Amino acid sequence: MERVPMTTYGFERLSAELKDLLHVQRPAIIAAIEEARGHGDLKENAEYHAAKEKQGFIEGRIAELDSKLSRAEVIDPTKLKGDKIMLGATVRLVDVDTDKTVTYALVGPDEADLEAGRISTTSPVGRALLGKTMGDEVTVHAPSGKRVYEVETVDYKPIA
Repeated sequence: MERVPMTTYGFERLSAELKDLLHVQRPAIIAAIEEARGHGDLKENAEYHAAKEKQGFIEGRIAELDSKLSRAEVIDPTKLKGDKIMLGATVRLVDVDTDKTVTYALVGPDEADLEAGRISTTSPVGRALLGKTMGDEVTVHAPSGKRVYEVETVDYKPIA
């Protein structure tokens, strides 16, 4: 089985989502299905069909999360050291053309949130950064075009 790399933050977030699905959303949708069944003919019962569709989504997501969490390779960034960029690193980059500074935390695919400054190691920027060190220039071939960054800092700290 293929391991699923993620930070402790990502593992905790996915675990919380699974717990919510199992203990809150699943029982609620079962109750909604039972209530909709009481309304009569199931062939023309929109509430019933909508609830069954939502139940299918919930069950699918439970299976997906259960699989990912059972195959998780959890990486705690606070226990990592060094100047080489890998999963769990928080890096500050300077755009060589504009001198604009950006900070990203490199996380697993399920944890990525660009607005929060978390990028996946499978994204164009994330892939280009892996293995680089402070002072390296990184060329990123992104959908928006070619960008060149200089790695200003590499740090391993808790990701939130």
